[in-house]
Amino acid sequence: MNDTVLQIAAIIIPLIIAIVFHEIAHGLVARMLGDPTAHEQRRLSLNPLRHVDPFGTLILPAILWLTTHTAFGWAKPVPVNKRRLRDPRRGMMAVAAAGPGMNLVLAAVGAVLLGLLVRYAGDSDAASLAFVAQNFNNFIAINVFLAFFNLLPIPPFDGSHIVEGLLPRAAARSYERLRPYGILAVLLILLVIPRLFPGWGLIERVVFPPVEWLGGYYYDLVRFVAGG
Repeated sequence: MNDTVLQIAAIIIPLIIAIVFHEIAHGLVARMLGDPTAHEQRRLSLNPLRHVDPFGTLILPAILWLTTHTAFGWAKPVPVNKRRLRDPRRGMMAVAAAGPGMNLVLAAVGAVLLGLLVRYAGDSDAASLAFVAQNFNNFIAINVFLAFFNLLPIPPFDGSHIVEGLLPRAAARSYERLRPYGILAVLLILLVIPRLFPGWGLIERVVFPPVEWLGGYYYDLVRFVAGG
């Protein structure tokens, strides 16, 4: 039981940090580009309770991570009013990209911290050291995964806002009309289709390859900081 609790804690703690900073990045960039909505609604906060959706942020990701080693989930979206942005099309692209960008920065921070832990931990308590190391490991993996996962061009993911900004205006308006059905498409593509057709998993085919490729560079950073 204790091992299971520690495993879940080592998932939930990094995941909450990753999601909170992801959402704050959206709000901060939106504010820089003219939309203070997130600030006005007190969402530029490090308090996780302002961002956490109990099921989407905690329960579902923990279950999925323990059973499939993926971390599909969501937080309460930071409110962004694109009409208040100085350049709505380009502004929304920048706001959307800020979340995955923050996750990649956080993964680098986690790699440095893990490298420092390996380098300087010395004779620290083995159980405590293993738990901290597991948190940093998961922190790297979760952040890299969330970055690429959120770049999928499926509403409501960040990638859909980037695609929308790149499309011609008429095509973008048609694409935007798909947004209310996005969560149904996500559940179908990510949960239903892989069950019915195991070889068609979007996560395995599309997300994991770049995650594993980029993750290798983060672990090169771990080894460099550790002095290996």
